[in-house]
Amino acid sequence: MTSGKIIFAISFFIVFIIGMLWSYRKDNIVNNLHFKGSLKILGTILVVFGLVILYVKLRHKM
Repeated sequence: MTSGKIIFAISFFIVFIIGMLWSYRKDNIVNNLHFKGSLKILGTILVVFGLVILYVKLRHKM
């Protein structure tokens, strides 16, 4: 790789991260307004999924 490609890759990475952080902060207020309680739903889905996996593994050993 040439030094120009390395400089471009580093500068692109830095600008991309800054853009992602700016976009996240901008959307954070709207996301909190529209998606209240979504973490509870996600947690419930993960717990149910984990229980199904546990049931299948225990059932398979019998």
